[in-house]
Amino acid sequence: MSQAVVQRAQAYAGLIKLSHSVFAMPFALLSLLVATDGTPTLRLLGLVVAAVLCARTAAMAFNRYADRHLDAENPRTQNREIPSGVVSAGSALSLAAVAGGLFLFVCWLLSPTCALLAVPTLAWLLGYSYAKRFSSLCHLWLGVALGISPVAAWFAADGVFSARLYAPVVLGSAVALWVAGFDVLYACQDDEFDRERGLRSLPVLLGRRRAMWLSRALHLLALVGFAAFGLMAGLTLAYLVGVGLAAGLLIWQHRLLRPDDLSRIQAAFFTANGTLAVVMFAAGCVDLYL
Repeated sequence: MSQAVVQRAQAYAGLIKLSHSVFAMPFALLSLLVATDGTPTLRLLGLVVAAVLCARTAAMAFNRYADRHLDAENPRTQNREIPSGVVSAGSALSLAAVAGGLFLFVCWLLSPTCALLAVPTLAWLLGYSYAKRFSSLCHLWLGVALGISPVAAWFAADGVFSARLYAPVVLGSAVALWVAGFDVLYACQDDEFDRERGLRSLPVLLGRRRAMWLSRALHLLALVGFAAFGLMAGLTLAYLVGVGLAAGLLIWQHRLLRPDDLSRIQAAFFTANGTLAVVMFAAGCVDLYL
């Protein structure tokens, strides 16, 4: 493989933040494994993984396209792929369209009902890119976007609406609260820029200090939701230990940041939350298989 191809692939991986798949994918897989008692078919597993990857690729590529002018003006984001010229705006939009089309196709392979539900799901994912232009609750919009994945994975396994869906809805709600909580922290970096440009966020609305306290409240509720899912799904000690470890990671995350010091935001944002998702998935697998 030529160096040019490798560099191109790295540019697109950076554009869609491929590494951030670690946030949603573990919870989608955990939900799928619980729904199938740990024995999904290889076809179902492959389609669910493909659906999650295609959906987030479409959403991230479209987000970078929609925010290209803002990213070019913001000192923190001026080196992103589109403002720096590494990837063209047209290429990003094309990638979003192709990935979105593949997402709809994969959902059709899962079932006709999944294909129908995929349309509003994709609309919600793409709509997030404009949420901060009109709502300070954009963080919850993003949370719901990621929280859909456990519910969708479970439905892909069952194929019908039933009382069994209550458990993944609780898990999805917990994921939504968790994501919204850490996105509030991440948005603190841009509160001054957002305020100047008329963009909305909870740090802009409340100020950093109160926004950080709200983030803590969201994370506390998320932990309650994670534990409740385990009880509803029949998971026991190993999973609850995972919830305890998640609590420790969230406490560490909040201790890293202060309203006047965001220097450790990368550890708080990616390291703590990526580890949390992996830990929760691993704990669920230990409970299921051991």
